[in-house]
Amino acid sequence: MTTHPVTHPDQTTRPAAHQGASAAYEVRPIAPSDLAQLRTADDAGRPCAPFTDDEGGSPLRCCLRRSEPGERIALVSYAPLRRWAERTGSEPGAYDEQGPVFIHARQCAGPVADGVPFGNAHRTVRRYSAQGHILGGELVRTPGDAAFREAFHNALDDPSVAFVHVRAVEYGCFLYEVGRP
Repeated sequence: MTTHPVTHPDQTTRPAAHQGASAAYEVRPIAPSDLAQLRTADDAGRPCAPFTDDEGGSPLRCCLRRSEPGERIALVSYAPLRRWAERTGSEPGAYDEQGPVFIHARQCAGPVADGVPFGNAHRTVRRYSAQGHILGGELVRTPGDAAFREAFHNALDDPSVAFVHVRAVEYGCFLYEVGRP
């Protein structure tokens, strides 16, 4: 499935919404306004410390691709539910987590790739309510777009699910959000 950049009030570009037999969804990287703040101080209050990625391969949450050798990136602490709650007025309570994410050290063009980002490994698709509480999740065991699309549709077909987070299985790190357009 081909994706095309679409505009969003808080982003320059991101993959377009995907439609299927069930719920439509869109993949959401970290918003540019949040990235700008994280490039100054992260959600743990630490200053951003950019470095050159000599090896490449770090999963960048700003453009939803792996870093290339020689790119300037930063590892920052990010609290996706806390930032979401600030925008929506919800209260995630104990579900407010923060964890490490890689981002470009400077603004980038955002996502431009086709397919499901980081869909080449086992991932957890964690479901959240409109209050930011975990409603369960699904382990995607089969790498590839089809298995992830099915998990997104399974989650978003449930009206009590407001959005999902895709997370790495090994460390539990946030990779990106998926929601309805």
